[in-house]
Amino acid sequence: MSVVNDTKFNSAVFLLTGIPGQEHVHLWISIPFCLMYVISIVGNSVILFIIKTDPSLHEPMYIFLSMLAITDLALSISTMPTTLGIYLFNSREISLDACFAQLFFIHMLECIESSVLLLMAFDRFIAIRDPLRYASILTLPRLDKMGLVCVLRGVAIMLPLPFLLHQFRYCQSNVLSHCYCINQDVMKLACSDIRINSIYGLSVTLLTEGLDSLLIFLSYVMILKTVLSITSHVECLRALNTCVSHLCAVFLFYTPMIGLSVIHRWGEGTSPLLKILLGYISLLVPPLMNPIVYSVKSKHLRVRIIRVFVK
Repeated sequence: MSVVNDTKFNSAVFLLTGIPGQEHVHLWISIPFCLMYVISIVGNSVILFIIKTDPSLHEPMYIFLSMLAITDLALSISTMPTTLGIYLFNSREISLDACFAQLFFIHMLECIESSVLLLMAFDRFIAIRDPLRYASILTLPRLDKMGLVCVLRGVAIMLPLPFLLHQFRYCQSNVLSHCYCINQDVMKLACSDIRINSIYGLSVTLLTEGLDSLLIFLSYVMILKTVLSITSHVECLRALNTCVSHLCAVFLFYTPMIGLSVIHRWGEGTSPLLKILLGYISLLVPPLMNPIVYSVKSKHLRVRIIRVFVK
């Protein structure tokens, strides 16, 4: 089917975008993307394997880490087909239904990851504030329920998005800004009234990533207050050191996501290249870096990973 850019045409497909103006080197650009996906998938799979097979790692902190790894693994897989399809095969077309399905999974997984990062902040707060009751508060059945709530929250909040988008007619330009579909990008191509979708999208962002990031900030304020009350300087540093990996994960996840949301909603004159770059960073960097950061900072995890590869 030929793709038509015409204001009177109800588009049956969208066109994804790689890096504009660099089409002649897309094959070379695909090499770092392939490496990033391989490292993300292998890294998160190794984390899951180590935690599952080592009973000594069946603790709340590592169970939350396994939830994060599963989410990052799914997030990488959800964007990999369209990203590599563009750079390896110049395959830019995506049907409306496939696009809506992809954006649902992307936004749902982002919401789940935000929830998991909040749970990890709660875990660090309990471990530092009340270490004697840590094991009795974060029991395995309770952790299972927390994980289930994260998934149900993501599904329930993001499920309306594809149905809202499906009601629109797309008779504007059918070229998207990224190599994958997201709500902010797709709804701009509709020639219908998108106020309801825009309000719902903004509300979802504020009530998920916005609320979660605020609660994470408040939890670290309380953690810092607790740590500063510790008389031993060594114990104080040791307590703060247990939070470094999580803080890195929070920074890697929220910074590009907030930047991309702001640009899509209010950055009309922003450079398209900046929008594309933030889009890549927000979805590719966290799954790539999280297993590396946790492997480097967690001695127990690092030792077991080295032991597996040495064998």
